[in-house]
Amino acid sequence: MRKWPPRWIDITDRDVLAAIERVPRHRFVPAEFQDYAYEDRPLPIGHGQTISQPYVVALMTQLLEITPDSKVLEIGTGCGYQTAILAELAKEVYTVEVIPELSERAKKTLTELGYENIHFRVGDGWEGWPEHAPYDGIIVTAAAAAWPEPLIEQLAEGGRMVIPVGPSGWDQMLWKATKIGGAMVKERIAPVRFVPLVSKEEQPRTIAGDQNSPLGP
Repeated sequence: MRKWPPRWIDITDRDVLAAIERVPRHRFVPAEFQDYAYEDRPLPIGHGQTISQPYVVALMTQLLEITPDSKVLEIGTGCGYQTAILAELAKEVYTVEVIPELSERAKKTLTELGYENIHFRVGDGWEGWPEHAPYDGIIVTAAAAAWPEPLIEQLAEGGRMVIPVGPSGWDQMLWKATKIGGAMVKERIAPVRFVPLVSKEEQPRTIAGDQNSPLGP
């Protein structure tokens, strides 16, 4: 399966680009979409969810500023593609998914690919994974209607959170926030469109059109 050479001028972290090159995206894509596995676009993975556009994965990962000693929390395992990119760069990855079938499928794929630094949990992503906090980085791969206070509490001092915030539809913004003196210093990155962050009591909802993609610069 041919892989693309990333040519995103604003993705300058060579480690992130190398991780994108190493991870076989086709392993995370359903059989009926294999022909599109290495296109820079989101694809359905079932349960109303998507595998993110590779550019968005690279951008969000770069914003986290991961080091080999980092402990990262991912909210929204999905198919496990973003999880794999994180595991290429971080010491430990803790990933939470509300849909049991997606979590099990991702765990199977990532185990087959040989990752040993990923820890899986089925649960409410809004609540995070407090038992292993604090985290050097937290990445949220679904749009929260508001900033999740439990995740802020679980972020280490000096740590970074990358999260889309906003309602379903077109009014979402990707943010990078750094915890400084206990406060979140927030930076707007770009308008985006993600599936909504849901708790385990809710059913995932699908947004019409492409998801997990940037809407502008």
